[in-house]
Amino acid sequence: MADECPKCEEGLPPWLATFADLMSLLMCFFVLLLSFAEIDAVRFKKMAESMKDAFGVQREIPANEVIKGTSVIMQEFSPSKPEASPIDEIRQLTTDEEKENLDVTDKSAQEDLDFDAAKAAMQAKLEQEVEEQAKELKEMLSEEIDGGLLEVEREDTKIIIRIQEKGSFPSGRATLNPDFFEVISKITGVIANTPGKIIVAGHTDNIPISTARFRSNWELSSARAVTVVHAMLSNAALDEERFLIQGFADSKPLVPNDSREHRALNRRVELIIQRGEDVDSGEPIKASEADTTEAGGSSD
Repeated sequence: MADECPKCEEGLPPWLATFADLMSLLMCFFVLLLSFAEIDAVRFKKMAESMKDAFGVQREIPANEVIKGTSVIMQEFSPSKPEASPIDEIRQLTTDEEKENLDVTDKSAQEDLDFDAAKAAMQAKLEQEVEEQAKELKEMLSEEIDGGLLEVEREDTKIIIRIQEKGSFPSGRATLNPDFFEVISKITGVIANTPGKIIVAGHTDNIPISTARFRSNWELSSARAVTVVHAMLSNAALDEERFLIQGFADSKPLVPNDSREHRALNRRVELIIQRGEDVDSGEPIKASEADTTEAGGSSD
């Protein structure tokens, strides 16, 4: 080198030592600054995601950049089917950018299923309670049932107590036999502790009646139902608003009126303890109907 460049001095130039010292000091200075710095995790994550999208394959598409919904009904939506939807908001639950439409879950349908399941469970529980109450009544009235004075049966959420004319009412009259008041008292004692509407319905056979007191079987059946209600209301524990009185005459016979025995079965007064909804109509019995006296099955 000296032979080629006689003006160059041997060794490193003097300024290079100063430059190297300056670079070392600058590096130490920035290392100290970094040691005192705090890393913002959120900003670091965003930066890392940006770098991933820049150098890798993008798999997530922001919903505000790809709007595929065309329904004018929806005001707030991300990629969705163009059909009208009762849901106020549709949320994107997929990261597959190849999927053109999102599956929408109808919350109202799920709520309907939950409501039907809860209603069925309540109905089953109610029927079980009614079954237990019917058994209790049969045990308490076993003597009268064996004697043919009463019948007790359950029909869905109803308990039906049939009071036969035998032993309860004289023929063609609406006055209770004195001996039957004790039976009514036993029935009332159980019904007073049983919730639900109490329907008292009178029935007759198809033999016409026309007396000074009753012009027809309609009046006789209604009068017998009223008599039973008055006898039951002697128990102060019973609320009169629970009662519904009906008179059906011979319009709803249990068996055909083709013999003396069958006509005797049709002459009856039925006590129907109704729990929950009326199974026949599918509608609840309103309290305002409690004071209504219906004749001739006008409730049908």
